Amino acid sequence: MTETNAQMEGAPLIAPSTTDHPLYEDIVQACRSVYDPEIPVNIYDLGLIYTIDIKEDNAVNVIMTLTAPGCPVAGEMPGWVADAIEPLPGVKMVDVEMTFEPQWGMDMMSDEARLELGFM
Repeated sequence: MTETNAQMEGAPLIAPSTTDHPLYEDIVQACRSVYDPEIPVNIYDLGLIYTIDIKEDNAVNVIMTLTAPGCPVAGEMPGWVADAIEPLPGVKMVDVEMTFEPQWGMDMMSDEARLELGFM
């Protein structure tokens, strides 16, 4: 086992969100206002938001993905997410980072999204 493998072993693929922060639920609702134009479900319930990290100074870092790397709105979607979160009272700044690791899969969707899309 190499040193790099040892450091990564046990590390989560998706960093945990700051769920205990008072702004967390408002940020989730803001993310739910953003829709993938090709799928009639919001990006939060689709499972495209991997991490919402809220710092002590209320700076927000969002790590998200897309359903496919070649998504036609790949360049625009992070801006849509930032635009939805930035106006919230108390939010200092928003940084949205795109990742494709781990790759998105249908198992990341909420039950609500599965029902909406007819998978349940």
